[in-house]
Amino acid sequence: MSDKLKQTELDKIKDISYKLKAYNPQELKTSGFSTNKTSLPNYGVNRSKIVSLEEAIKNSGLKSGMTISFHHHFRSGDKTIKLVMEIIDKLKIKDITIASSSFTDAHNFLVDYIKRGVVTGLETSGCRDELGKFVSSGEFKNTMIIRSHGGRARAIESGDLKIDVAFIAASSSDEMGNCNGVIGKSACGSLGYGMVDAQYALKTIIITDHLVDYPNKVISISQSLVDYVVVVDEIGDPNKIVSKEIRLTSAPKEEIIADFISKVIVNTELFKNGFSIQMGTGGASLSAIKALTDNMIAKNIKSSFCLGGITGHQVKWLEDGLTTALFDTQCFDTLAVNSIANNKNHIEISASMYANAHNKSPFVNKLDYVILSALEVDLDFNVNVITGSDGVIRGAQGGHPDTAQGAKITIVALPLIRGRMSCVVDRVTSIVTPGSSVDVIVTDYGIAVNPKRKDIIESLNNKNIKTVSLKEMMDFAYSIVGKPKKIEYDYSKPVAVVEYRDGTIIDIIYKVKEL
Repeated sequence: MSDKLKQTELDKIKDISYKLKAYNPQELKTSGFSTNKTSLPNYGVNRSKIVSLEEAIKNSGLKSGMTISFHHHFRSGDKTIKLVMEIIDKLKIKDITIASSSFTDAHNFLVDYIKRGVVTGLETSGCRDELGKFVSSGEFKNTMIIRSHGGRARAIESGDLKIDVAFIAASSSDEMGNCNGVIGKSACGSLGYGMVDAQYALKTIIITDHLVDYPNKVISISQSLVDYVVVVDEIGDPNKIVSKEIRLTSAPKEEIIADFISKVIVNTELFKNGFSIQMGTGGASLSAIKALTDNMIAKNIKSSFCLGGITGHQVKWLEDGLTTALFDTQCFDTLAVNSIANNKNHIEISASMYANAHNKSPFVNKLDYVILSALEVDLDFNVNVITGSDGVIRGAQGGHPDTAQGAKITIVALPLIRGRMSCVVDRVTSIVTPGSSVDVIVTDYGIAVNPKRKDIIESLNNKNIKTVSLKEMMDFAYSIVGKPKKIEYDYSKPVAVVEYRDGTIIDIIYKVKEL
């Protein structure tokens, strides 16, 4: 069991309606499966589902105290949550829990709704910017639940997360609700997160800015799951899908990290014809693609598939014949959006297919390599991607713990020093991914291999690739920037619980005393 989190601490949290169980790597939890739906709709013969947004919300039966969901495929360009919340506020519905697949800076406006009691619950994989700071300040009355992408799908399917009304932003839909994210002026690509919501929510409302003739030619979410269709002027800005976290780097420090990443991959035994990989979105991770590509061409090696959030870099692999298929839950740029619309081997999958530990075979379990980013790592290889060095919530789990556990080799890449802070520390601020599922840490100082992976150590030694310990990395960083000051938390106020992918609680985030 984690020596950081005790069951007695979880038993003190009273604002969450189901039993919280502490993470224990020796005793992974199995969900008690149940469905959220206890009755079937009977609308008779319905020839069109088009209504206004206000009518859709009224007809859905949404009342104070219920839970609504959204997906975040537009990332910073999302405009749908604001549209919906304005109507909910107008209808004087309060005490709403929002279960979004993630929150970005586009959702800072929610702070005002929280202060006025319209929103009282938040469940998500990530939270950033002003909303994250607000939650960390302790002003949010209840405790936010943070889940991975696979963990969120598991929670929805098992009934841990019961969605009363799902709102799906679709770039095209017909009048019956057959919809997708690949056609129309606001194409965002895969609707991988919304697929699960639509399947299990009591009511599903499609919101689109591009109504097409029946039947829609591409069906990501079927009319059989849809209650109402709403047509609006604009659901989101696709140009803001690419965020500052997703970019190719030219920074020398990250180029060094990228070089180390590629050295690890090309010098381990799994790097052979048919290997599979998820590449992450950090600058160094994406830059490693250049070196990997050169090696693949030189050795005539082709990948079987790339997984997860897809960028134009993986699209180029597909179009150049360097990979056979892309399995996509979330398009990370417009190149990927265009590709999923046009390449038959660029395949949309749901978040449950991607990473739900409690379905019969998530795609993450077929990964050879995954490259992940981090805010901090510690001497036990534990990883933090949620809280900054000041303790404030400013990140997202995404598929981090899902892919880390599923992949045969998990590589976590980060700079040794960010700003004036060491990113390798003796104990991470918050644990999101346990060190037991992390194999290699790469910084600009060198490569550290988890001692339990003697096979990787042997492979690198055989190629005369030098490795260092995490303690060496940390001591070097501390010699330059010093040991970070301990963050002062108010341990009487938990602001968020961090769920591991099986639904157990791997960490608690507390109110930061001074913001």
